[in-house]
Amino acid sequence: MPGEVVVLFAVFFTFLGAIIIIGISTKHRERMTMIEKGMSGEDIKALYTREFKRDPLASLKWGLLLVLAGLAIFVSNYLHSQYGMGDEAGLGIVMLFVGIGLVLFYTIAGKKNPQ
Repeated sequence: MPGEVVVLFAVFFTFLGAIIIIGISTKHRERMTMIEKGMSGEDIKALYTREFKRDPLASLKWGLLLVLAGLAIFVSNYLHSQYGMGDEAGLGIVMLFVGIGLVLFYTIAGKKNPQ
């Protein structure tokens, strides 16, 4: 048993080291190719910087979906324990509540962003 664990860790760290070395050498080769083609430091920086535009309504969408999915699971468990409904009905309730959440988000987003 201990020999197997040692071999497992050796293989894991060998693959981890190989991945890191390949990543570093690939990045180095890429940069050397850019330098050979005459790109300046500013051009290289411009390639690697990304502008992320954050959607202000994304948190609202995920919040609505997660709250309504949690509520659906709660209602599904309640109906299962009180009335003996099957698990298939629970899946339907979760889908229904998530759909209601998406429609609600669409309505709110439409009022906030009238494009």
